[in-house]
Amino acid sequence: MSRTTDLFLTALAPAIWGSSYIVATEMLPHGYPLTVALLRALPAGLILLLVVRRLPQAGWWIKVFILGALNFAVFWSMLFLAAFTLPGGVAATLGAVQPLLVLFLARIALGSTITVMGIAAAVSGLIGVALLVLDPTAALNPLGIAAALAGALSMAAGTVLTRKWQPPVSPLTFTAWQLTAGGILLIPVALIVEPGFPMPSLTNLAGLVWLGLIGAALTYYLWFRGIARLGPTTVTSFGFLSPTSAVLLGWIILGQALSVLQIVGVVVVLVSIWIGQRAARPAPAPAANPTQAPAKSA
Repeated sequence: MSRTTDLFLTALAPAIWGSSYIVATEMLPHGYPLTVALLRALPAGLILLLVVRRLPQAGWWIKVFILGALNFAVFWSMLFLAAFTLPGGVAATLGAVQPLLVLFLARIALGSTITVMGIAAAVSGLIGVALLVLDPTAALNPLGIAAALAGALSMAAGTVLTRKWQPPVSPLTFTAWQLTAGGILLIPVALIVEPGFPMPSLTNLAGLVWLGLIGAALTYYLWFRGIARLGPTTVTSFGFLSPTSAVLLGWIILGQALSVLQIVGVVVVLVSIWIGQRAARPAPAPAANPTQAPAKSA
């Protein structure tokens, strides 16, 4: 499969994640973000486990639960806490620091090179997201700011460690393990913090099916597959597509206004992703010098 196909399939994941806002606000009961996260992760993970029919070996259980916590339990908990304590634009903008964090964490954990072009892509993407969603008059809550930054750090660390810890299994199996582990970790938190989840309606069930099967099982399979094939510094800039997709879907489906600044933000995000791919592209192998005489054998 070509690199272009790998890039497209990986980018599809955050583009679909952008639909989560509409699904959550229009199709799910309000006030139960952790329970929704649990119902998004655990059923999807268990369904994938039934498909792959393989559990982690003894040496992988701790790593799988660490990844399940970073990529799902902690990340989604902090994400929802930020969403409830900050205006959505502030939360999305703070979360957009994740690609910048990935660059530095990948340098520490994987020895990846940090380039000026890579930093420029991360910073310009952050600016693009700010143009898309940030309200200059938005109030800032210290708890919300801390939660948004903690969520970005959690997902960044999970992205890097997903590449560092690669078990000898398919990306689908690895996704099943992480989703199930993240869902298990969310059970006690959701039961303690959010008791009394209402009986879901047909609309609620449809929203949960979308978030679980498409927004979790499929997209995280594509995301983890992309990390394994392309590396974290290559895929992380695609994360900017999530708020971009959310804004565009709100305009198309909900009829929300799209300002000139937001259109500029879309362009800036797309340019930053292009720069990020250029920065992360492997350097071509040096061409052999045809005039150089072959080395003599001893």
